Amino acid sequence: MTGDPAHEARWYDDAAGPVVRPYAMTRGRTRGPAEERLDLIALVVAEDFLVAHPGGAHAIADRTLSPEHLDIAELALEEPRSIAELAAGLDLPVGVVRVLVADLIDAGYVRASRPVPPAELPDAGILREVIAGLRAL
Repeated sequence: MTGDPAHEARWYDDAAGPVVRPYAMTRGRTRGPAEERLDLIALVVAEDFLVAHPGGAHAIADRTLSPEHLDIAELALEEPRSIAELAAGLDLPVGVVRVLVADLIDAGYVRASRPVPPAELPDAGILREVIAGLRAL
């Protein structure tokens, strides 16, 4: 510490508040405890016990969860949200949100539903034929 108040206050941004580096939020991790890959469009949904609790995530949180974890759980409680929506809504980098969501999955607060890969989706032509057949009935 230099003793100069202006120098010591640089970690604080007047418009944004205290500046916390992304690696501090994830404790230096680039991957969550679960090895699964969370896509940008993976939907994060609150678990049933969280939905049933009147106070939400903030009321039942344990001390291992950061405020960012709880904010993600609260947003997922309101409605299912994608990783990209969570990152944009909380103004956090996508990589940080992925790690935090993986922590929440591991703790049992949320679950993520992965999108169906395009190769597993039915062919559009087949769907048109089914619709045409139903209309013919």
